[in-house]
Amino acid sequence: MSWTEYAYRVMDELGTTGAVTTRAGLARQIGLFDATMIVMGGIVGAGIFINPYVVAQRVHGPGLMLAVWVAGGVVALLGAFIYAELGDRMPEVGGQYVYLGAAFHPAVGFLYGWVLLLVIQTGGMAAVTVTFARYFLELTGLPFSERGVVFVTLALLTGVNCLGVKLGSRVQSVLMVLKIAAIAGLVGAGLFLVKTPHPVLRPVLGAPPSLGLLTVIGAAMVPVLFSFGGWQTTNFIASEIKDPKRNLAKALIVGVSGVIALYLLVNLVCIRVLGADALAQTSVPASAVMRIVLGEQGARLIALGIAVSTVGFLSQAILTAPRVYFAMAEDGLFFKSVAYVTEKTRVPVVAIVLQSVWAVAVAFTGKYEQILNFVIPIDFFFIGLSASCLFVFRRRERLGQLMASERPGFRVPGHPWTTIVFIVACWLVVGNTLYTYPGNSLIGVGILLLGLPVYGFWAKKRRVG
Repeated sequence: MSWTEYAYRVMDELGTTGAVTTRAGLARQIGLFDATMIVMGGIVGAGIFINPYVVAQRVHGPGLMLAVWVAGGVVALLGAFIYAELGDRMPEVGGQYVYLGAAFHPAVGFLYGWVLLLVIQTGGMAAVTVTFARYFLELTGLPFSERGVVFVTLALLTGVNCLGVKLGSRVQSVLMVLKIAAIAGLVGAGLFLVKTPHPVLRPVLGAPPSLGLLTVIGAAMVPVLFSFGGWQTTNFIASEIKDPKRNLAKALIVGVSGVIALYLLVNLVCIRVLGADALAQTSVPASAVMRIVLGEQGARLIALGIAVSTVGFLSQAILTAPRVYFAMAEDGLFFKSVAYVTEKTRVPVVAIVLQSVWAVAVAFTGKYEQILNFVIPIDFFFIGLSASCLFVFRRRERLGQLMASERPGFRVPGHPWTTIVFIVACWLVVGNTLYTYPGNSLIGVGILLLGLPVYGFWAKKRRVG
């Protein structure tokens, strides 16, 4: 039996039995609310408090700034639709790893897991943990080292997630609610307490229509799409969501829609309080807004909100991504110990600890900022490639090659055109990054290609075993 056939058989068993325990011993304990908070928590980090100024530096009209964020939200929602159908078809642990392996070849799924562990997830975790450590030390004034705070933060969140998916998801939900509260405070202050607001829609473009304007709009879309990324990681834990064929789609669509609303309100407030020109000149727009409205106390409050937001992102990353490495080990494509699930907590503790240890190592090297520079093209390449799996599955469905459980209840509206738009948007980000940062991008491609001989080793070992 091939790997793909085995994956299909498992999907069919899960879809027909509706069992509380998955084939790998993981437990279905995540409800719709927690799943929705996980979707939102994977998107909302520190970026929304900072990236509005990056967009303002590239497009100068207030109306166009908001339009770029709307466009980014539409692309994210299309992605949510696509991954909702993929999750409906294959509600299995591993998400993109499973889709890519089943649609194309196990090697493709392995390469995604390879770069996810080495750079995509751990590089992001390292950068966010260091950001939290700096905010924490600035807010508290405690005589701790930055490295010490990084280690303790990751150790605590790792410990929480090793105690069970239910506890991990509940902690993540609490942190996401606190993030929403911080954003609501920022929005409320900007809407109701500012005395002399700036216009939020005029001038619309900020420059005459031209080919150059289209170029800068494209450049502005890159940080926007990056800010909207992260919702796809919820598919990693599909097998631990109660009734995933129904609740995963709902969580993705509601969660992404909620984040779109939050992001648009934050940008609206930044433009309203600071104005387009001042927004482009400050690298800490959220702090600048709160300082204008509530003084230094307001700036400290939003700094606390940013710190909470970074912890929430870390919690979500530790909860979701280790399921990919666990799935790889289950398929014989990684160390067998990484597939270990404790009988009491029913979570892949070795996979969780492995990711956090590597994230600490990346943080301690101080190279995380360079890693982030070449993570973007790899990440968006795989997000788009995973979306293209839908064409493969739809074709197999037309040919009658799919089992009953792989025929979804949810279907992407407007497919194939909406799916094509999403894939093109993802790969335009890849192309823009390759063109703008060719050196960093080539490093990322090199790391990706190094995974091929590693896959060959594990595939041969699995055949011999």
